[in-house]
Amino acid sequence: MATVVTVGAHILDVLARPVAGIPDGQDTVVVDQIRATAAGAAAGTAVALARLGNRVVSVGAVGDDDLGDLLVTIMNRNGVDVTGLVRRTAEQTSASILPIRPDGGRPSFHVPGANLTLTAHAVEPGLLTAANAVHLGGPDVTFGLNDPDFFAALDAARASGTIVTMDLLSNMPDLVKGTGSFLPHVDHFLPNEEQAAAMTGEDDPEKAARALLAEGPASVVVTLGAEGSLVATAGGGVHRLPALPVEVVDTTGCGDAYCAGFITGLGQGRDVLESARWGTAAAATVAQGLGSDANLTDLDAVLALLR
Repeated sequence: MATVVTVGAHILDVLARPVAGIPDGQDTVVVDQIRATAAGAAAGTAVALARLGNRVVSVGAVGDDDLGDLLVTIMNRNGVDVTGLVRRTAEQTSASILPIRPDGGRPSFHVPGANLTLTAHAVEPGLLTAANAVHLGGPDVTFGLNDPDFFAALDAARASGTIVTMDLLSNMPDLVKGTGSFLPHVDHFLPNEEQAAAMTGEDDPEKAARALLAEGPASVVVTLGAEGSLVATAGGGVHRLPALPVEVVDTTGCGDAYCAGFITGLGQGRDVLESARWGTAAAATVAQGLGSDANLTDLDAVLALLR
């Protein structure tokens, strides 16, 4: 069982499905399902990692409010160690309301909240060094981590054998481009197609992946939605992995689940390509239900999709 530290964005999602449109005035629409889940590129990935059998410590900033209490409760219930969370009395917990369309699309109403207040000082360097893996989830919205002291802590952890992975939260070009400074301190980078293009100016995901590899990571995995993913490694070429054929209910959290499956594979000694297959299976599992943790029960159930 690997120990993974997730650092970054913590969000409470409230999801409803199916929502074909927002009603006029004060009309009411009855839906099939409403859920509240831990989400964000750190918290959502933390829950998925825990369900796949990892020990997980999550580090981030949430408000000292009811939303924060609920988020902490959900993460605790899933076995995530939340002692690394900082509670902010002057900020609300980051949250999103997601009306999920019948085709699985997910428009969002979002408040950034306390995520914007996370700084490098909230991260204990010894925690990073003691972990098997550190996952940076959403440094594009946790600006305070873009700090030389934090980069030095990552480098010290990597020197001790810790694997560092990174995923982003937004597709906003100005935010995404700012994360380029993290790349020399990361082993594996997992952006989506839009993020990779925004960072490199390359619309072709293979060209974007090669450009990102040149900045320092050992591998770049570009997720392509229904088209699967592209795995590029330094010296190992480029491989495309298809998405698994499942009935999609909701795409929320598929990227977080992919990261969790990928990290779990690395933690169990699998190579990058096989770990990406584990990520593919975890994402396909989540896509079949509502919310970022949907249908994730354990690693065996996820890997059964590959068989």
